Amino acid sequence: MMTRITVLFAFLFGIVASADAQETIPLYSGEIPNAIEAPDEESVRDPSAEHTFKLKVSRPTLSVYLPDPQQANGTAVIICPGGGYIGLSVVKEGSDVARAFNEMGVAAFVLKYRTPSDRYMTDKATGPLQDAQQALRVVRRNAKKWHVDPDRVGIAGFSAGGHLASTAGTHFDRPVVAAWSKNNLRPDFMVLVYPVISFTDRQTHVGSRTNLLGPKPPEALIRRYSNELQVTAQTPPTLLVHAGDDRAVPVGNSITFYQALHVQGVPAQLIVYPEGGHGFGLNNPTTPDNWIERCRDWLASRGLLTAQDA
Repeated sequence: MMTRITVLFAFLFGIVASADAQETIPLYSGEIPNAIEAPDEESVRDPSAEHTFKLKVSRPTLSVYLPDPQQANGTAVIICPGGGYIGLSVVKEGSDVARAFNEMGVAAFVLKYRTPSDRYMTDKATGPLQDAQQALRVVRRNAKKWHVDPDRVGIAGFSAGGHLASTAGTHFDRPVVAAWSKNNLRPDFMVLVYPVISFTDRQTHVGSRTNLLGPKPPEALIRRYSNELQVTAQTPPTLLVHAGDDRAVPVGNSITFYQALHVQGVPAQLIVYPEGGHGFGLNNPTTPDNWIERCRDWLASRGLLTAQDA
């Protein structure tokens, strides 16, 4: 009996251990750019909740989730959790998603980006984008260590994290980090799930816009961060997922972004579920269809799940 208990404990412990990131590293090796010296006040909104929600993030990190080496194909994705630019859903839209990508053989990196705040940023509008651009640089810089192809590094985002991911995909030629180049700032693909795209009054998520740009941003800033207006022929191929009954972030965000991509000849796929609301993470409870499987199909169709010869 003791042997069986020991084996069972080891099995269960192995499952728990494998759920953790292999490592979590500071996003910046030195000083954090655009930072004001302030105490670290990061907190969890509800410590008893199943899905951890981080608040007041001022020290950005990157958590590394690597697939089984026998399944790894060299593709990588940086994951930007959502949270209205006030917090980060680091489990439901972070580590859970990372493990789903690992099952495809894709290396995943959960970005704990800074939540915009005048308390610890000199310019809160650029802070999250700095972190997204830096994450792309870090993954590509460590491509050999993590067995990643630097030409197959994408970005994924949920809700406000989708806004950040789409900003990284449309502003890569407008760097907000030092020592940049287009080659290390442009994602190779995007996966955007119920994303905030537009900051226009007609279809924005007001909370996300206010938290990033302030309560009364100038029109020029609204247009700059309305990413459907920033699409060019160089915008990365994109998969969009949304629910038609989303009352927090209207489905028009994904539709207008898809239309802009289509006009520019950028390969894109749009999945709209009739129901599901907002914030369903990996599992939309209103349908047996699983969008992460459609994502697998989309990545495979682009040759991103096939290992390349060394």
